[in-house]
Order: sequence, then structure tokens, then C-alpha cells
Amino acid sequence: MTKSRSVCVYCGSASGTNTVFAEEAHQLGKLFHENGWKLVYGGGTTGLMGTVARATMGPNKDGQVHGIIPDALVSKERDGKHKEVSISRIEEHSGTTHISKEYGQTTIVPDMHTRKRLMAKESDAFVAMPGGYGTMEEIMECITWSQLGIHNKPVVLFNINGFYDKLLDFISESIANGFISKKNGDILQVATTAQEVIDKINNYVAPDGRFNLEWDDECDDVRHK
Repeated sequence: MTKSRSVCVYCGSASGTNTVFAEEAHQLGKLFHENGWKLVYGGGTTGLMGTVARATMGPNKDGQVHGIIPDALVSKERDGKHKEVSISRIEEHSGTTHISKEYGQTTIVPDMHTRKRLMAKESDAFVAMPGGYGTMEEIMECITWSQLGIHNKPVVLFNINGFYDKLLDFISESIANGFISKKNGDILQVATTAQEVIDKINNYVAPDGRFNLEWDDECDDVRHK
């Protein structure tokens, strides 16, 4: 068993049109459960969010999962027991989600900024699986926080089936054109399997060349030295 960790996973509230995304989300959650790691995520119960949360809870529901979700995204419908919903495309999503103990502990917060801050505070590492605008914004913010010296936690891109190949091309172009230093390009580590995500987190070393700034009142809750 590896060192116990709390890992923030950003991913879609839809499962996507390729079944491999959900399969790998399940495998990652299964490894979290087997290693005794805690999942911190956006609190959704559909799509890849729901899949990784259920897998982390394990077959006996004894895993560690903390979902953090803004009140506006919580379904206010009261129709009894939560029913698992399979959503492949985001067009099928209403925008809200039910809350269920089957997906672990849930904290409801007032807004998106509070959500992101609390997720960062709770986590020892950050992982991005396939997703849309929100996933992209969240992982880019974590990379930027590292570049600015706010934290030195592992940041891993779970590049399932080449989903993030074009993003990696963009990063390479930004390095080649002088907008990202070569060393800061190493802030983001890339994994193509669930086990590799675990390995990248365990072996992560924050690169030299990041800014050494003081952030006394800016995100000091996520400072990690």
C-alpha cells in the first residue's frame, strides 16, 4: 500500500461517447479505494464524476469520498431514493445533481469560488480526467497556482485515449514560442492509465524555475511546503 493521500479529481458530469472514459474512471476509483486514498471531487452523481466516486467508495461503501458542490447545482427535487442516471452527452444533463450517501460525504457551499478553494485545501494532488469547460478551467488554475508558487502539489493529466493530445500540443507550442518555460512545462505530468496516475502522484517532484512569491492572503489555505 502506498502513502495515504487525498486526491482532487476534476472530470465531466457526463460519461462521454467512448465507454473507455468511464472504464478508466472506475479503475482509478478502484485504485484509490485499494490504496486507502481519499477522493475529493465536485460532488456530482452522474457521468465520470459519479463513476469515480462510486468506485472509490468500494463495494462495501467504506471508501473515503468528499464531494463539494455549490448549492445552485444541487437538485431540489424530493423524489425519494436517488436513482442512478447514465448520461453520455452533456446535452442530456439538467445542470443539477442529486445528493446521495452512496457517493460519500457531500459539502454544499454557496458558490464556485468557495468550492474550488475548499477542494484545493482538502487535497494533496490534482488530477484531470476528460471533461469540458469546467474541467479545463480547474486544472489550468491548479497549474497556474503551482507556477506562481502558491503550492507544489502534484498535477496530473489523465490522458485517456488521447483525449488531451491537442492540449499537450498547445503546451508544447507555448513552450516553443517562449510563453511557458521548459521547466514549468514539467508542472503538468501526463498519465495514460489509472496505475500511472498513482505512480505520477507518488513520484512527483515540483520543478525548479517556478515563481517564488509570497501569498499571505491569496489562497493561503492551499499553501503546501
